[in-house]
Amino acid sequence: MNMLTHDIEAANDDRLGRSRNVRNGSIAIVALLLAGGAWKLTHQAPATAAPPPASVTIASPLVRDVRAWDDYIGRFAPSKTVEVRPRVSGQVVGVHFKDGDIVRQGQLLFTIDPRPFAAALAEARANAASARSTLALARSDLARANRLVGDEAISAGEVDALKARVQAAEAAVAAADARVREKALDTEFTQVRAPITGRISDRRVDAGNQVAGGEGTTGSLLTTINALDPIYFSFDGSEALFLKAQRARAAGTAASPVEIQLQDEAGYRWKGQLDFTDNGLDPRSGTIRGRAVLHNPNYFLTPGMFGNMRLASGGTQRALLVPDAAIQTDQARKTLLVVGQDGKVAVKPVTLGPVVDGLRVIATGLLPTDKVIISGTQMALPGMPVQATAGKIAPEANADAPAADAPAAAEATFAH
Repeated sequence: MNMLTHDIEAANDDRLGRSRNVRNGSIAIVALLLAGGAWKLTHQAPATAAPPPASVTIASPLVRDVRAWDDYIGRFAPSKTVEVRPRVSGQVVGVHFKDGDIVRQGQLLFTIDPRPFAAALAEARANAASARSTLALARSDLARANRLVGDEAISAGEVDALKARVQAAEAAVAAADARVREKALDTEFTQVRAPITGRISDRRVDAGNQVAGGEGTTGSLLTTINALDPIYFSFDGSEALFLKAQRARAAGTAASPVEIQLQDEAGYRWKGQLDFTDNGLDPRSGTIRGRAVLHNPNYFLTPGMFGNMRLASGGTQRALLVPDAAIQTDQARKTLLVVGQDGKVAVKPVTLGPVVDGLRVIATGLLPTDKVIISGTQMALPGMPVQATAGKIAPEANADAPAADAPAAAEATFAH
């Protein structure tokens, strides 16, 4: 019995020892974990540093006087057009120009056989001489009769008859002289001369052909001449632009200058003035016909050529300009990024105007004192600080201008 009790107590003591060892080991493990956590807390690496502010270039908008232009497409037309037709009928015996030449007013173009007209002129002159002879005889008879009146050798009725004969002879002389002038004109008309200066077309009649003379379009068409200096440029404008021009004219603005660019030209080298608008709008299209006049001393411009015309819309105006690349698109809005006094980026909605030498006119939404981000816009975020460097906005004379977003003025240039 004592042996059994002793064994049981020994077993219990053994279990208690093992439990104590397990507990002591767990406590040691927990202590090690706590010590490791404390070491991590005390020896943790420093937090990741924040990125530096984005670098941008800022500049105040360029303030310049600009002139706004409205764009049109039109066609050149001669300032005068003449159809050359003969005044008398006959055979063409000479052509005195080359097709397409520049002819001067009064230059001989065609010759019609003058011999029949010279003969008719000689006959008219002979009849005029006969009428003058008759008048001289009538006047002589009247003079003799007047000397006999005092002697009562001739009646008053005979004197009156002699006076009437003198008057009739004078009328006959006047008629004969008129026929002489008429025949002289017919003879002169056998030489067909240029009525205006300009470029002549090709001849429609060769020498040897018979032509019919007459007034208006009854005569045979010989050729045509277009006056090219000055030359017209015709175009159609909308009602809105017509109203703008009318209000500018009512305000006392001078005649609007125009500049025209040809199909193969990069710039607007042809200068002129607007000189005519029609007296009514076309009710079908709502447009009105306008015309500009240009000098063309070398006759380079030719009727029928197309051209792009820009018409100055009013006078000059003060404008704010920024690089077109600085403009952002926010859905339907156009915006600019500016840097405030606190060094942070802000967004400004703006209204755009035309492009001038690579710079965009800002119609509304921008102040002259604003600092516009002109470089580094991709890295600039609204509300975030940036590291700004001062820059400068300058025009680029050869920059390609993108399509304008402002319908009222399709183009602009710096005022001179």
